[in-house]
Amino acid sequence: QVQLVESGGGLVQPGGSLRLSCATSRSIFSTYTMGWYRQAPGKQRELVATITPGGSTNYADSVKGRFTISRDNAKNTVNLQMNSLKPDDTAVYYCNARRVTIVYWGQGTQVTVSS
Repeated sequence: QVQLVESGGGLVQPGGSLRLSCATSRSIFSTYTMGWYRQAPGKQRELVATITPGGSTNYADSVKGRFTISRDNAKNTVNLQMNSLKPDDTAVYYCNARRVTIVYWGQGTQVTVSS
């Protein structure tokens, strides 16, 4: 059974930073595009950022310049560094692994940006 184990969510003040991590197996990590999505209350789940096995990245316009997605090949982990956080970034963040039509999701981690 494929597992995506997320960590790093929490409460942060506006302007602050958080780092999310998602660990999985070597077989998934090395062959799947990894990504982060988020879902705010009453809204649809949306793309935040993705990174291919080769390291190519893609970001939602709303997070460009503030968030950075990266891969730690030694730990089979994908990280999302989130800086200059805004209240609109408040959501449950989900790790995602995708290859063609095969998709796996993590359980989600809450990020709350509030003073």
